[in-house]
Amino acid sequence: MDFNVKKLAADAGTFLSRAVQFTEEKLGQAEKTELDAHLENLLAKAESTKVWTEKIMKQTEVLLQPNPNARIEEFVYEKLERKAPSRLNNQEQLAQYLIDAGNDFGPGTAYGNALINCGETQRRIGGAHRELVQTGAINFLTPLRNFIEGDYKTISKERKLLQNKRLDLDAAKTRLKKARVTEARASSEQELRITQSEFDRQAEITRLLLEGISSTHAHHLRCLNDFVEAQMTYFAQCYQYMLDLQKQLGSFPSTFVSNNNQSSLTPMQSVPLPSISASAPLPAASNSVVTSGFSELKATSGSRKARVLYDYDAANSSELSLLADEVITVYSMPGMDSDWLIGERGNQKGKVPITYLELLN
Repeated sequence: MDFNVKKLAADAGTFLSRAVQFTEEKLGQAEKTELDAHLENLLAKAESTKVWTEKIMKQTEVLLQPNPNARIEEFVYEKLERKAPSRLNNQEQLAQYLIDAGNDFGPGTAYGNALINCGETQRRIGGAHRELVQTGAINFLTPLRNFIEGDYKTISKERKLLQNKRLDLDAAKTRLKKARVTEARASSEQELRITQSEFDRQAEITRLLLEGISSTHAHHLRCLNDFVEAQMTYFAQCYQYMLDLQKQLGSFPSTFVSNNNQSSLTPMQSVPLPSISASAPLPAASNSVVTSGFSELKATSGSRKARVLYDYDAANSSELSLLADEVITVYSMPGMDSDWLIGERGNQKGKVPITYLELLN
Protein backbone atom coordinates (compact mmCIF):
# COMPACT_ATOMS: atom_id res chain seq x y z
CA MET A 1 0.00 0.00 0.00
CA ASP A 2 2.81 2.42 0.97
CA PHE A 3 4.62 1.51 -2.26
CA ASN A 4 1.59 2.39 -4.37
CA VAL A 5 1.13 5.71 -2.57
CA LYS A 6 4.78 6.60 -3.07
CA LYS A 7 4.58 5.67 -6.76
CA LEU A 8 1.49 7.79 -7.27
CA ALA A 9 3.17 10.71 -5.51
CA ALA A 10 6.28 10.31 -7.67
CA ASP A 11 4.19 10.16 -10.87
CA ALA A 12 2.27 13.25 -9.82
CA GLY A 13 5.52 15.09 -9.11
CA THR A 14 6.92 14.10 -12.52
CA PHE A 15 3.75 15.23 -14.28
CA LEU A 16 3.79 18.56 -12.48
CA SER A 17 7.46 19.09 -13.30
CA ARG A 18 6.81 18.43 -17.01
CA ALA A 19 3.78 20.73 -17.02
CA VAL A 20 5.77 23.57 -15.48
CA GLN A 21 8.65 23.05 -17.91
CA PHE A 22 6.30 22.96 -20.91
CA THR A 23 4.47 26.13 -19.78
CA GLU A 24 7.70 28.04 -19.19
CA GLU A 25 8.98 27.03 -22.63
CA LYS A 26 5.80 28.34 -24.25
CA LEU A 27 6.21 31.61 -22.33
CA GLY A 28 9.86 31.88 -23.30
CA GLN A 29 11.00 31.58 -19.69
CA ALA A 30 12.91 28.30 -20.01
CA GLU A 31 15.38 26.81 -22.46
CA LYS A 32 14.43 23.87 -24.66
CA THR A 33 16.72 21.08 -25.83
CA GLU A 34 16.45 20.86 -29.61
CA LEU A 35 16.49 17.51 -31.38
CA ASP A 36 19.23 16.96 -33.94
CA ALA A 37 18.41 17.84 -37.55
CA HIS A 38 18.39 14.21 -38.72
CA LEU A 39 15.84 13.20 -36.10
CA GLU A 40 13.68 16.24 -36.89
CA ASN A 41 13.70 15.31 -40.59
CA LEU A 42 12.70 11.74 -39.75
CA LEU A 43 9.84 12.98 -37.58
CA ALA A 44 8.62 15.28 -40.36
CA LYS A 45 8.81 12.44 -42.89
CA ALA A 46 6.81 10.14 -40.62
CA GLU A 47 4.13 12.79 -40.07
CA SER A 48 3.89 13.49 -43.80
CA THR A 49 3.63 9.77 -44.52
CA LYS A 50 0.82 9.44 -42.01
CA VAL A 51 -1.15 12.40 -43.39
CA TRP A 52 -0.89 11.36 -47.05
CA THR A 53 -1.52 7.69 -46.30
CA GLU A 54 -4.79 8.61 -44.56
CA LYS A 55 -5.88 10.80 -47.48
CA ILE A 56 -5.00 8.17 -50.10
CA MET A 57 -6.69 5.43 -48.09
CA LYS A 58 -9.87 7.46 -47.60
CA GLN A 59 -10.16 8.45 -51.27
CA THR A 60 -9.44 4.90 -52.44
CA GLU A 61 -12.30 3.70 -50.26
CA VAL A 62 -14.54 6.30 -51.93
CA LEU A 63 -13.35 5.15 -55.36
CA LEU A 64 -14.06 1.49 -54.65
CA GLN A 65 -17.33 2.12 -52.80
CA PRO A 66 -18.95 5.46 -53.80
CA ASN A 67 -21.98 4.91 -51.51
CA PRO A 68 -21.19 6.52 -48.11
CA ASN A 69 -23.92 4.53 -46.34
CA ALA A 70 -22.44 1.28 -47.62
CA ARG A 71 -18.99 2.36 -46.42
CA ILE A 72 -20.36 3.08 -42.94
CA GLU A 73 -22.11 -0.27 -42.87
CA GLU A 74 -18.93 -2.09 -43.91
CA PHE A 75 -16.98 -0.21 -41.22
CA VAL A 76 -19.47 -1.20 -38.50
CA TYR A 77 -19.46 -4.86 -39.52
CA GLU A 78 -15.66 -4.81 -39.65
CA LYS A 79 -15.48 -3.46 -36.09
CA LEU A 80 -17.98 -6.10 -34.98
CA GLU A 81 -15.85 -8.72 -36.77
CA ARG A 82 -18.87 -9.85 -38.73
CA LYS A 83 -19.36 -10.32 -42.45
CA ALA A 84 -21.41 -7.60 -44.12
CA PRO A 85 -24.50 -8.81 -46.03
CA SER A 86 -23.98 -9.16 -49.77
CA ARG A 87 -25.72 -6.53 -51.87
CA LEU A 88 -25.85 -5.69 -55.56
CA ASN A 89 -23.34 -3.04 -56.59
CA ASN A 90 -24.30 -0.17 -58.91
CA GLN A 91 -23.50 -2.06 -62.10
CA GLU A 92 -25.37 -5.15 -60.99
CA GLN A 93 -28.39 -3.08 -59.96
CA LEU A 94 -28.45 -1.40 -63.38
CA ALA A 95 -28.07 -4.82 -65.01
CA GLN A 96 -31.16 -6.09 -63.19
CA TYR A 97 -33.25 -3.11 -64.33
CA LEU A 98 -32.07 -3.48 -67.95
CA ILE A 99 -32.83 -7.20 -68.05
CA ASP A 100 -36.23 -6.78 -66.39
CA ALA A 101 -37.13 -3.99 -68.84
CA GLY A 102 -35.98 -6.09 -71.79
CA ASN A 103 -38.11 -9.02 -70.70
CA ASP A 104 -41.06 -6.69 -70.18
CA PHE A 105 -40.76 -5.17 -73.66
CA GLY A 106 -40.17 -8.60 -75.15
CA PRO A 107 -36.89 -10.42 -75.87
CA GLY A 108 -38.07 -10.86 -79.46
CA THR A 109 -38.12 -7.10 -80.09
CA ALA A 110 -35.00 -5.20 -81.13
CA TYR A 111 -35.15 -2.87 -78.13
CA GLY A 112 -35.93 -5.63 -75.63
CA ASN A 113 -33.11 -7.82 -76.93
CA ALA A 114 -30.69 -4.87 -76.78
CA LEU A 115 -31.69 -4.10 -73.18
CA ILE A 116 -31.10 -7.71 -72.15
CA ASN A 117 -27.70 -7.80 -73.86
CA CYS A 118 -26.72 -4.53 -72.16
CA GLY A 119 -27.92 -5.89 -68.83
CA GLU A 120 -25.84 -9.05 -69.16
CA THR A 121 -22.79 -6.92 -69.97
CA GLN A 122 -23.40 -4.66 -66.96
CA ARG A 123 -23.69 -7.77 -64.79
CA ARG A 124 -20.29 -8.97 -66.00
CA ILE A 125 -18.83 -5.52 -65.35
CA GLY A 126 -20.35 -5.64 -61.86
CA GLY A 127 -18.62 -8.95 -61.22
CA ALA A 128 -15.31 -7.53 -62.42
CA HIS A 129 -15.80 -4.53 -60.13
CA ARG A 130 -16.34 -6.86 -57.17
CA GLU A 131 -13.00 -8.49 -57.93
CA LEU A 132 -11.36 -5.05 -58.13
CA VAL A 133 -12.82 -4.04 -54.76
CA GLN A 134 -11.69 -7.26 -53.11
CA THR A 135 -8.19 -7.13 -54.60
CA GLY A 136 -7.82 -3.44 -53.82
CA ALA A 137 -8.90 -3.96 -50.22
CA ILE A 138 -6.51 -6.86 -49.61
CA ASN A 139 -3.46 -5.72 -51.56
CA PHE A 140 -3.65 -1.95 -51.10
CA LEU A 141 -6.02 -0.67 -48.41
CA THR A 142 -5.13 -3.25 -45.76
CA PRO A 143 -1.37 -2.51 -45.81
CA LEU A 144 -2.07 1.23 -45.60
CA ARG A 145 -4.46 0.71 -42.69
CA ASN A 146 -1.98 -1.57 -40.94
CA PHE A 147 0.60 1.22 -41.08
CA ILE A 148 -1.78 3.80 -39.61
CA GLU A 149 -3.17 1.52 -36.92
CA GLY A 150 0.08 -0.32 -36.18
CA ASP A 151 3.46 1.12 -37.08
CA TYR A 152 2.47 4.76 -36.80
CA LYS A 153 0.78 4.23 -33.44
CA THR A 154 4.02 2.74 -32.15
CA ILE A 155 5.96 5.69 -33.56
CA SER A 156 3.54 8.14 -31.95
CA LYS A 157 3.88 6.38 -28.60
CA GLU A 158 7.69 6.50 -28.70
CA ARG A 159 7.62 10.08 -29.96
CA LYS A 160 5.46 11.12 -27.01
CA LEU A 161 7.80 9.29 -24.64
CA LEU A 162 10.75 11.13 -26.21
CA GLN A 163 8.95 14.43 -25.61
CA ASN A 164 8.46 13.52 -21.95
CA LYS A 165 12.12 12.53 -21.57
CA ARG A 166 13.12 15.82 -23.15
CA LEU A 167 10.94 17.74 -20.69
CA ASP A 168 12.48 15.78 -17.81
CA LEU A 169 15.96 16.62 -19.10
CA ASP A 170 15.25 20.33 -19.44
CA ALA A 171 13.53 20.45 -16.05
CA ALA A 172 16.65 18.88 -14.52
CA LYS A 173 18.80 21.49 -16.26
CA THR A 174 16.61 24.25 -14.83
CA ARG A 175 16.83 22.85 -11.30
CA LEU A 176 20.61 22.59 -11.57
CA LYS A 177 20.83 26.27 -12.56
CA LYS A 178 18.69 27.24 -9.59
CA ALA A 179 20.61 25.08 -7.07
CA ARG A 180 22.67 27.13 -4.61
CA VAL A 181 23.63 24.65 -1.88
CA THR A 182 26.42 22.22 -2.67
CA GLU A 183 24.37 19.17 -1.72
CA ALA A 184 21.50 20.37 -3.86
CA ARG A 185 23.84 20.89 -6.82
CA ALA A 186 25.28 17.40 -6.41
CA SER A 187 21.77 15.93 -6.36
CA SER A 188 20.76 18.01 -9.41
CA GLU A 189 23.87 16.95 -11.32
CA GLN A 190 23.08 13.30 -10.60
CA GLU A 191 19.51 13.82 -11.78
CA LEU A 192 20.76 15.55 -14.93
CA ARG A 193 23.06 12.62 -15.80
CA ILE A 194 20.17 10.17 -15.38
CA THR A 195 17.68 12.22 -17.43
CA GLN A 196 20.32 12.84 -20.14
CA SER A 197 20.97 9.11 -20.39
CA GLU A 198 17.25 8.29 -20.57
CA PHE A 199 16.71 11.00 -23.19
CA ASP A 200 19.60 9.74 -25.35
CA ARG A 201 18.34 6.17 -25.13
CA GLN A 202 14.78 7.17 -26.06
CA ALA A 203 16.06 9.33 -28.93
CA GLU A 204 17.93 6.31 -30.32
CA ILE A 205 14.84 4.08 -30.03
CA THR A 206 12.71 6.70 -31.79
CA ARG A 207 15.32 7.19 -34.49
CA LEU A 208 15.47 3.46 -35.27
CA LEU A 209 11.69 3.32 -35.59
CA LEU A 210 11.57 6.39 -37.81
CA GLU A 211 14.25 5.06 -40.13
CA GLY A 212 11.85 2.21 -40.86
CA ILE A 213 9.64 4.69 -42.74
CA SER A 214 11.81 4.15 -45.82
CA SER A 215 10.97 0.45 -45.69
CA THR A 216 7.32 1.41 -45.30
CA HIS A 217 7.50 3.49 -48.48
CA ALA A 218 9.06 0.56 -50.35
CA HIS A 219 6.30 -1.75 -49.12
CA HIS A 220 3.57 0.73 -50.05
CA LEU A 221 5.14 1.07 -53.51
CA ARG A 222 4.75 -2.67 -54.08
CA CYS A 223 1.15 -2.45 -52.86
CA LEU A 224 0.52 0.46 -55.23
CA ASN A 225 1.84 -1.61 -58.14
CA ASP A 226 -0.54 -4.41 -57.17
CA PHE A 227 -3.45 -1.96 -57.13
CA VAL A 228 -2.49 -0.56 -60.54
CA GLU A 229 -2.36 -4.09 -61.97
CA ALA A 230 -5.79 -4.80 -60.48
CA GLN A 231 -7.16 -1.67 -62.14
CA MET A 232 -5.55 -2.61 -65.45
CA THR A 233 -7.20 -6.02 -65.28
CA TYR A 234 -10.56 -4.45 -64.43
CA PHE A 235 -10.50 -1.88 -67.22
CA ALA A 236 -9.25 -4.45 -69.74
CA GLN A 237 -12.16 -6.71 -68.80
CA CYS A 238 -14.62 -3.81 -69.10
CA TYR A 239 -13.20 -2.88 -72.49
CA GLN A 240 -13.56 -6.44 -73.75
CA TYR A 241 -17.09 -6.73 -72.39
CA MET A 242 -18.11 -3.47 -74.07
CA LEU A 243 -16.38 -4.50 -77.28
CA ASP A 244 -18.41 -7.69 -77.35
CA LEU A 245 -21.57 -5.71 -76.58
CA GLN A 246 -20.87 -3.25 -79.37
CA LYS A 247 -20.56 -6.13 -81.82
CA GLN A 248 -23.89 -7.50 -80.58
CA LEU A 249 -25.59 -4.14 -80.93
CA GLY A 250 -23.97 -3.45 -84.28
CA SER A 251 -26.68 -5.37 -86.12
CA PHE A 252 -29.48 -3.44 -84.41
CA PRO A 253 -31.14 -0.47 -86.14
CA SER A 254 -29.73 2.85 -84.98
CA THR A 255 -32.67 5.17 -85.72
CA PHE A 256 -35.60 5.28 -83.34
CA VAL A 257 -38.61 7.54 -83.70
CA SER A 258 -40.28 9.40 -80.85
CA ASN A 259 -43.84 8.45 -79.98
CA ASN A 260 -45.33 11.59 -81.49
CA ASN A 261 -43.27 11.16 -84.70
CA GLN A 262 -42.26 14.84 -84.59
CA SER A 263 -38.56 14.15 -84.53
CA SER A 264 -36.12 11.30 -84.95
CA LEU A 265 -32.78 10.63 -83.35
CA THR A 266 -29.63 10.86 -85.42
CA PRO A 267 -28.11 7.45 -86.06
CA MET A 268 -25.47 6.79 -83.42
CA GLN A 269 -22.03 6.19 -84.84
CA SER A 270 -19.68 3.58 -83.42
CA VAL A 271 -17.10 5.12 -81.12
CA PRO A 272 -13.57 3.84 -81.78
CA LEU A 273 -11.97 2.66 -78.53
CA PRO A 274 -8.22 2.50 -77.82
CA SER A 275 -6.90 -0.98 -78.39
CA ILE A 276 -5.32 -2.78 -75.44
CA SER A 277 -3.25 -5.19 -77.45
CA ALA A 278 -2.69 -6.42 -80.95
CA SER A 279 -5.01 -9.32 -80.22
CA ALA A 280 -7.91 -6.92 -79.63
CA PRO A 281 -8.28 -4.87 -82.84
CA LEU A 282 -10.66 -1.96 -83.00
CA PRO A 283 -14.16 -2.82 -84.19
CA ALA A 284 -15.22 -1.41 -87.53
CA ALA A 285 -18.16 0.97 -87.57
CA SER A 286 -21.22 -1.24 -87.87
CA ASN A 287 -24.12 1.22 -88.02
CA SER A 288 -25.22 1.57 -91.61
CA VAL A 289 -26.31 4.69 -93.45
CA VAL A 290 -28.62 4.88 -96.46
CA THR A 291 -27.26 2.48 -99.06
CA SER A 292 -26.96 3.21 -102.73
CA GLY A 293 -29.96 0.93 -103.34
CA PHE A 294 -32.21 3.10 -101.19
CA SER A 295 -30.83 6.24 -102.82
CA GLU A 296 -31.66 4.91 -106.26
CA LEU A 297 -35.13 3.93 -105.10
CA LYS A 298 -35.80 7.42 -103.76
CA ALA A 299 -34.56 8.94 -107.00
CA THR A 300 -37.12 7.02 -109.08
CA SER A 301 -40.88 6.56 -108.92
CA GLY A 302 -40.62 2.76 -108.93
CA SER A 303 -41.06 0.22 -106.10
CA ARG A 304 -38.93 -2.61 -104.71
CA LYS A 305 -39.38 -5.66 -102.57
CA ALA A 306 -37.70 -5.50 -99.14
CA ARG A 307 -37.19 -7.95 -96.32
CA VAL A 308 -37.90 -6.77 -92.76
CA LEU A 309 -34.86 -7.22 -90.49
CA TYR A 310 -36.46 -6.54 -87.11
CA ASP A 311 -39.87 -6.17 -85.53
CA TYR A 312 -41.15 -2.61 -85.57
CA ASP A 313 -44.14 -1.21 -83.68
CA ALA A 314 -45.84 1.71 -85.41
CA ALA A 315 -45.77 4.91 -83.32
CA ASN A 316 -48.99 6.25 -84.89
CA SER A 317 -51.55 5.58 -87.62
CA SER A 318 -49.32 6.98 -90.37
CA GLU A 319 -46.77 4.19 -89.84
CA LEU A 320 -46.85 0.48 -90.65
CA SER A 321 -45.95 -2.12 -88.03
CA LEU A 322 -43.46 -4.73 -89.21
CA LEU A 323 -42.55 -8.32 -88.38
CA ALA A 324 -39.05 -9.68 -88.80
CA ASP A 325 -38.40 -11.68 -91.99
CA GLU A 326 -41.62 -10.68 -93.76
CA VAL A 327 -41.36 -9.27 -97.31
CA ILE A 328 -43.13 -6.01 -98.18
CA THR A 329 -43.25 -3.58 -101.09
CA VAL A 330 -41.58 -0.21 -100.55
CA TYR A 331 -41.40 3.01 -102.53
CA SER A 332 -40.73 6.67 -101.97
CA MET A 333 -42.88 9.75 -102.26
CA PRO A 334 -41.84 13.36 -102.94
CA GLY A 335 -40.92 15.32 -99.83
CA MET A 336 -40.40 12.27 -97.59
CA ASP A 337 -37.72 12.19 -94.91
CA SER A 338 -34.59 10.45 -96.14
CA ASP A 339 -34.83 7.84 -93.38
CA TRP A 340 -38.32 6.66 -94.35
CA LEU A 341 -40.17 4.89 -97.18
CA ILE A 342 -43.78 3.92 -97.79
CA GLY A 343 -44.36 0.24 -97.11
CA GLU A 344 -47.26 -1.88 -98.42
CA ARG A 345 -48.48 -5.23 -97.14
CA GLY A 346 -51.64 -6.27 -98.93
CA ASN A 347 -54.21 -3.57 -98.19
CA GLN A 348 -52.10 -2.05 -95.40
CA LYS A 349 -49.86 0.90 -96.09
CA GLY A 350 -47.74 3.27 -93.99
CA LYS A 351 -44.33 4.77 -93.37
CA VAL A 352 -41.49 2.42 -92.45
CA PRO A 353 -37.89 3.19 -91.35
CA ILE A 354 -35.27 2.12 -93.89
CA THR A 355 -32.91 0.91 -91.16
CA TYR A 356 -35.30 -1.98 -90.56
CA LEU A 357 -35.22 -3.06 -94.21
CA GLU A 358 -33.02 -4.95 -96.65
CA LEU A 359 -33.76 -4.38 -100.33
CA LEU A 360 -34.14 -7.53 -102.40
CA ASN A 361 -32.88 -7.93 -105.91
